[in-house]
Amino acid sequence: MDLSVEIKGKGVPILCLHGHPGNNRCLSVFTNHLSQKWQTIAPDLRGYGKSRTAKQFQMSEHLEDLEKLIELYKLESCLLLGWSLGGILALELILRQPERFQGLVLVASAARPRSSHPAITKLDLFYSAIAGIINYLKPGWQWNIDTFGKRSLFRYIIQQHTPLAYNYLATEGTTAYLQTSRQAEAALNLALKSGYNRLEDLSQIQVPCLLLAGAEDRHITAQSSLETAQKLSNCQWRCYPETAHLFPWEIPSQVLQDIDEWLVRLSNK
Repeated sequence: MDLSVEIKGKGVPILCLHGHPGNNRCLSVFTNHLSQKWQTIAPDLRGYGKSRTAKQFQMSEHLEDLEKLIELYKLESCLLLGWSLGGILALELILRQPERFQGLVLVASAARPRSSHPAITKLDLFYSAIAGIINYLKPGWQWNIDTFGKRSLFRYIIQQHTPLAYNYLATEGTTAYLQTSRQAEAALNLALKSGYNRLEDLSQIQVPCLLLAGAEDRHITAQSSLETAQKLSNCQWRCYPETAHLFPWEIPSQVLQDIDEWLVRLSNK
């Protein structure tokens, strides 16, 4: 499948992979900054964003699509950055083609992802719908955050209910959610039911890694991310307090600073 791809900047390429629900616009918090010194290549995965499909597919087909993209852009040596599901796909790519990748940044991801998300109620869905609609029309409005946002499902993906985080939800999160297809949802659910676990294969990954997590993440817990970091032979681990799954939208300056510092050290090796 031909994926819709956004390319920014020049220099050493960084292949950036979004999560679920998501699209390449959700990665702008990374690509807008990193493309000042690097070349960022951010595809919409199959069934997400502008990479539309009407056919059912399996998660393995994401990897086939990405390998074709790597060949198309002749990415003989590049870095990988993956957020959530994108991090899992990044791990799979580097296990399949280790010679192509020189470094790996995992954001809110794990080789054996575990969740602590509670059951969703009808009231949760009601507040989420109201909060999302109002936030889309008036991003970051504090009254909406306090009245509906903190009672909605947003409380499980962000910990710091700031106008900045809600602006990202409005400008990038809403569109990504609406553009995520039923086929993509079905492929992910099927994979989750199979019990994904690649911990024992992580010893094969020798490139430098940076793994970032939110301490209050309920979707992929910080503990499962730490478990992955401990299995990687050359990994720097950072866990941010009082943040959740979307922590790059909560504390973007801190996250980007930590990635910059890690990239500088990687470049100097």
